[in-house]
Amino acid sequence: MFPSIPVLASAVAKISTPFRRSQLGLFHGKIKQYGNNVPHSKHKTRRTWLPNVQSKRLKSDALGHEVKVKLTTRALKTIKKHGGVDNYLLRTKPELLGLEGMRLRILVREKLDIKRVEDEAAAAAQAEQEAKMELEKEMKEAKRRRKARVVHAWKLREARQTITGGIFGSTASSTAQPTAS
Repeated sequence: MFPSIPVLASAVAKISTPFRRSQLGLFHGKIKQYGNNVPHSKHKTRRTWLPNVQSKRLKSDALGHEVKVKLTTRALKTIKKHGGVDNYLLRTKPELLGLEGMRLRILVREKLDIKRVEDEAAAAAQAEQEAKMELEKEMKEAKRRRKARVVHAWKLREARQTITGGIFGSTASSTAQPTAS
């Protein structure tokens, strides 16, 4: 089974991450970079580069609403490549998603599982309804055939009686023909 959100939170708390902020959004593996400023005098001073983080609302088809999340432009490009935030969350490696990404992945998977179960139940109910209709149709057809056989048998019997009546001289029929309704 997939890990729950509290288990994920405790696991992330134990893991040392150099850029904790990346756990709060979809950063797609982007972290803080370190380097030097090097002017003309070649006197190097340390500096950092932060990822290009944007706050966006992304429409999730599985969840049925927009999800507000902080993400890097690299993650946004990958989301467009995958065809939406749901596919991105389901296909991307867990190492690239972070805590927020895994939380959203769990939500999307749960919603998709619920939807799949509902669709299977609806399909089973529809198949059951179709089977019931087919059975009723077969029963009506069998009833029609039985009725046709009975009518045919009565017609044959009547034809025999008229033939034998003509031969032996008796023309009165002592049996009544059933109605065809």
